[in-house]
Amino acid sequence: MATTTVSPGATSVSHDAMANAIRFLALDAVEKAKSGHPGLPMGSADVATVLWRDVLKFDASDPHWPDRDRFVLSAGHGCMLLYALLYLTGVGGAKGLGIEDLKQFRQVGSRTPGHPEYWCAPGVETTTGPLGQGIATAVGMAVAERMLAARFAGIVDHHTYVLASDGDLMEGVSQEAIAIAGHLKLKKLIVFWDNNGISIDGQVPILADNVDQVARFQSAGWNSTHIDGHDPKAILDAIHAAQNSDKPTMIACKTTIGFGLPTHAGTSKAHSDAQGASEVAGARKTLNWPYEPFVIPDDILGAWRKAGSRGSEQREKWNVFQHFRIACHRKPRRVKSESKESLTAETRKAPRRRTQRKPYPGFLGVLCGFSPRSQRLKAFLRPRPEDFTKPHRQQYAAMARAPSSGLKCLQRESA
Repeated sequence: MATTTVSPGATSVSHDAMANAIRFLALDAVEKAKSGHPGLPMGSADVATVLWRDVLKFDASDPHWPDRDRFVLSAGHGCMLLYALLYLTGVGGAKGLGIEDLKQFRQVGSRTPGHPEYWCAPGVETTTGPLGQGIATAVGMAVAERMLAARFAGIVDHHTYVLASDGDLMEGVSQEAIAIAGHLKLKKLIVFWDNNGISIDGQVPILADNVDQVARFQSAGWNSTHIDGHDPKAILDAIHAAQNSDKPTMIACKTTIGFGLPTHAGTSKAHSDAQGASEVAGARKTLNWPYEPFVIPDDILGAWRKAGSRGSEQREKWNVFQHFRIACHRKPRRVKSESKESLTAETRKAPRRRTQRKPYPGFLGVLCGFSPRSQRLKAFLRPRPEDFTKPHRQQYAAMARAPSSGLKCLQRESA
């Protein structure tokens, strides 16, 4: 199999090796559980690799960063794709998914249930059980981003990415969701359709649905296009075009379900259930993956962990920017002074009323997911001078010197 590397400067590990890490974690987990859906993770691994390695704005060390990009796996049955990505990139650190969690896939009480649950692990943005639920929820996320960005420019600026299956687009709720997204021109919403043409019953166009999905999305006001879902360059180019669009975008990724399986690839047999020892061994030979189950070589895991830390500098700058923005705009408390002589006896005896000071902007509490009374929120909203360490001050000075820095505007406003 030919190897392809999209970002040779980022890592010496090939694209195929990184994508195959996803494929075999999914295949091994389903094989151990004797149930699950290996077909979608194996078919969509190339799309997921390009997105998470080269595009997605996130920092694995802080999965709750408010301005991270959102990734919604609407095709929740293919959840081993998401679990593999969270483990490989190290999302959540010690609190994130470990290799032992992947070995407990679909077991009672495990952190890796058969469909993603919001509570199960850091990095799972939303529960996606019923088909269509994920794409509809993602539209709501994109609406929220648009509203907050319009009100708080410079604070909120992120994309929402969705991986949807044939079944998601067959559900009625998907039509309502894509219609409102097109009407509102939610340009930061990007949907990948895993166009493998196979469902659990067989070939989709013959047995279930022959709708032209690209035309359907276009009629709802979306940009929509076909690409080869196994071509890293085509995937990356399509994402960049979508990011520069003035409309939401649907990218129809033509993939092979169960990519790499010697006899089941491209058939309904790859959709679900364990593939069997011989099929798994054949896939290892076909994809040149000679490693034991659940074993990821250090160089490949290191390349994925590097991808997980790619956004740490951007997150740190965002945090520093918000601290100084709030500090510059915080108004001093007004104190009303009265002389003792002006106070009557009755006034002196009356209990003094205290007015509770409201936290700075209430939206930040919602955005960060903190309780308004939490100490962390108070520290975030009301930073003290001593909170700004020397590295923070140096970062701030560097950002202020940048030609396009919004901090200069803040300095002029607060002068």
